[in-house]
Amino acid sequence: MGMVTGGELVVRTLLKANVKKIFGLHGAHLETIFQSCLDHHIAITDTRHEVAAGHAAEGYARATRTLGVAMATAGPGFTNIITSIANAFLDRTPVLYISGSSGLGDAETNTLQAGIDQVAIVTPITKWAHRITVPQQIPRLVAQAIRMATSGPMGPVLLDMPADVLSAQVDEDSVQIPEHILLDVVPAPQARSIDKAIQLLASAERPVIMVGVGAYQSGAADELRAFAEATDIPVFSDFQAHGLLPSKHPLYGGTFHKMADLSAPGQRPDVVLALGVRFGLFTLGMSDLVVPLAAKIIHVEIDPKEIGKVRQVALPIVADSRETLTALNARARAQKWPDYAGWQQTVRNAKVERRKRAEADLNRTTGPIHPLQAVSAIVDNIADSTIIIGDGAEAYHWMNEVIRQNHPGSYITHGFLGSVGFGLGLAMGAQVAHPDRPVLCLVGDGAIGFTIAEFDTMVRHNLPIVAVVMNNHSWAASQHFQEIVSGANRLTGVELRDAKYHEVAAAFGCHGQRVTEIKDLGPAIKAAFASRKPACINVAIDLAPLPPELHLLMARH
Repeated sequence: MGMVTGGELVVRTLLKANVKKIFGLHGAHLETIFQSCLDHHIAITDTRHEVAAGHAAEGYARATRTLGVAMATAGPGFTNIITSIANAFLDRTPVLYISGSSGLGDAETNTLQAGIDQVAIVTPITKWAHRITVPQQIPRLVAQAIRMATSGPMGPVLLDMPADVLSAQVDEDSVQIPEHILLDVVPAPQARSIDKAIQLLASAERPVIMVGVGAYQSGAADELRAFAEATDIPVFSDFQAHGLLPSKHPLYGGTFHKMADLSAPGQRPDVVLALGVRFGLFTLGMSDLVVPLAAKIIHVEIDPKEIGKVRQVALPIVADSRETLTALNARARAQKWPDYAGWQQTVRNAKVERRKRAEADLNRTTGPIHPLQAVSAIVDNIADSTIIIGDGAEAYHWMNEVIRQNHPGSYITHGFLGSVGFGLGLAMGAQVAHPDRPVLCLVGDGAIGFTIAEFDTMVRHNLPIVAVVMNNHSWAASQHFQEIVSGANRLTGVELRDAKYHEVAAAFGCHGQRVTEIKDLGPAIKAAFASRKPACINVAIDLAPLPPELHLLMARH
């Protein structure tokens, strides 16, 4: 018979769920968990701010399609991590958040970092939130939380753990760690639905496949490619599904917003197979710009609440995207498909014309670097295996114009919350998940300021992330919005200084460089990765241009 702490029970349960990496910031409430992680060789990436720990757990989860874990102490530690919880909730990211709290015996005593109901605060932005009050129940409840986070639709959970519950000593023989924590069961489609989907697609003149977060989380890359090649149907992807079909594949049409370029009469999609897609922000809501109102939508979603929520559908299929594609592939081989060569060429022509429009004002030899030139130089000077993090209200929109991803989970950027300042956190999580792959964080000069101290975290944990700051001395999206709706003479609260972000990073021990000419950006990126140190490249870019995607979004206001 041996005695163990509640913190030890937390760690033993996490190990059973194959958790080997945690992100967090120490607080006395969590001490027994930190000590048990040390004993069991679970690596904790300790950040400079709790929100970065939360975002790092998100980045880890999104880069691996597995559970991310973040810890924050009571009171301000907990409140600091709320933005990450909300971000994970809206983007369906499976993260277990562990919050410390004051002891049960300290209730209503006005003690340190107490007096707020942490579970109540996050209940609306989690799949499940619970306060553990009995140490012997820790393994059961941790296992339950993990199952809820990683089961579809995925999302964040929070377990609030009072300090006296975590430090309590219990007989280890009286507590059983669950044997089966992670579930491997996903809903499959009905055979009749598959038959009808095949009929709708085979009768279409201009079909498209749209893949979203559900398709990525289901691991459907091989099945998607097989179906696209069997049918010759073009594929478009949203922010989490980039790379499911490689960008270099001839059937890849681009991001969802690029579907708006298929606007001419007779060139609009008539049947849409939407796999794991959540209609709304990234499909421009209920508008006709991305998905025509007349198009017949086959909506495959694991969450029935999403089907018909924004767009009416011709065929609802409540099922896992990968399972659905497997069933579709079994039927596709026996189906005679139309010749879609002309439709494929239309999609390719639209991509070419869009790029021509974006490049129309690039023929300048003076002035700051055009942001499209900057992101083009980035993708031209990184390895194919690079994971790109996009942060900043305009920066990532420019990257969307040129992104080339040939591996799933390699482009991690903004979601429905529209949170900025999460880039360095996401990048740390992705780098911890894939230590042998290059990680580049594209970030605006506004966004970099949120967590700039995390350059210290990168140095301490040997995370050789290259951050490229798009520096136009402005909260550019806000400035452009004000110019459009209020007038260029009504700017307020949108200007920034030309700060030396690269020198701040260098002061933390990073490689730093300023770039003012486009010819120097490619070599600077290569030199930064070659340094094998965390790096910050501060790039002077032109403020005036507006990303095509953002123009679409702002035009709707």
